[in-house]
Amino acid sequence: MSQALTLLTELLALKKETEYQFIGECENLGLRQVFGGQVIAQAIRAAQQTTTSDRSIHSCHSYFLRPGDRTLPITYQVENLRDGRSLSARRVKAIQNDQAIFYMTASFHGDESGFTHQSVAPVVLPPEQLMSEQELVSQLSASTINQQFVKAFSAERALEVRPVQPYNPLSGHVCEGRRQLWLKANGLIDQHSWLHASLLGYASDLNFLPVALQPHGKGFLEENMQVATIDHSMWFHRPFSLNDWLLYDIDSPSAHNNRGFVRGAFYDRQGILVASTAQEGIIRQRQ
Repeated sequence: MSQALTLLTELLALKKETEYQFIGECENLGLRQVFGGQVIAQAIRAAQQTTTSDRSIHSCHSYFLRPGDRTLPITYQVENLRDGRSLSARRVKAIQNDQAIFYMTASFHGDESGFTHQSVAPVVLPPEQLMSEQELVSQLSASTINQQFVKAFSAERALEVRPVQPYNPLSGHVCEGRRQLWLKANGLIDQHSWLHASLLGYASDLNFLPVALQPHGKGFLEENMQVATIDHSMWFHRPFSLNDWLLYDIDSPSAHNNRGFVRGAFYDRQGILVASTAQEGIIRQRQ
């Protein structure tokens, strides 16, 4: 396991204060605010720890209420909504400075047999033929004004990301509202570890809402751009492993009233659909 993955694993593990309350630290990605994927991942982990091991998460629905401060820890309070015969429901509140910054409702389900079908995975270049995100970002260092961003994203990371379509977050260009990227853990994770679900929650917010800016030729780190998640939903369809590459296929079918909408699908190397995502957020160019 890489040092970056070890550090992220420690962040996601959380400190248990009571049966239903946990504390999580924040990572520094060179941005002012807490990365939304980190909060999603930690909330999933908090809820997981209050359910039985035979039930895994199958969906979560989140609202981001206030920007998180990455210099402060986050308290996660879990409410047990219901434990039924096959489903368990939890609500998680994330708190900083005595204020709620985030809410999540999560549902857990045991394994059952029944109907099954899925959409067909898109055909793209394999990850072995693509540059990593770190390599692409490092090429921006000579022209960018955000050296902190370049330093953070050029360093070793817990998840290795290889975009199918290279992009520049500091200077966008007009293109279709579609983006695809391969990703996997930067190290080996035990196949039965809780970490796979939490890390996929983390990964689900990578390169997501900025896809809604592509038809307008804007990068999310350009001056005067405000990009902030309002709500985020995720469905876990099938077992998966982040020890091998997953393809994240993202598109943005709509933007209106300074809100962008994006949706995504995770496929494994065999083309099996393992998870789906949807998100809406503010995409605003300040005057």
